[in-house]
Amino acid sequence: QVQLVESGGGLVQPGGSLRLSCEAFGFTFRDRVMRWYRRAPGKERELVAFITAPHGSTINYADSVKGRFTISRDNAKNTVYLQMNNLKPEDTAVYYCSAAQIGRPVYWGQGTQVTVSS
Repeated sequence: QVQLVESGGGLVQPGGSLRLSCEAFGFTFRDRVMRWYRRAPGKERELVAFITAPHGSTINYADSVKGRFTISRDNAKNTVYLQMNNLKPEDTAVYYCSAAQIGRPVYWGQGTQVTVSS
């Protein structure tokens, strides 16, 4: 069964850090471009970061998170990570991972809530 399972969200104070994980099941993870998106209340979904297959030769970030967030992948663990440092209240959102490959369906996780508040 195809699944993307996110974890690692929670409540953190401004300036704090979280590491999100997204573990893949049921498909060939190493062949997929992996992306992290977020959706804040009342806002459009935003692409936060992506990392190409299989080894992450290309990585890109939204301007709003550059220098603070780091995306990485571990193909042996079928997992993509998003290390988030120096978190700000405007980073509050539900974070989703997706897995994409040309000619194949895009898979989505269920999302994990990140709340940055004092």
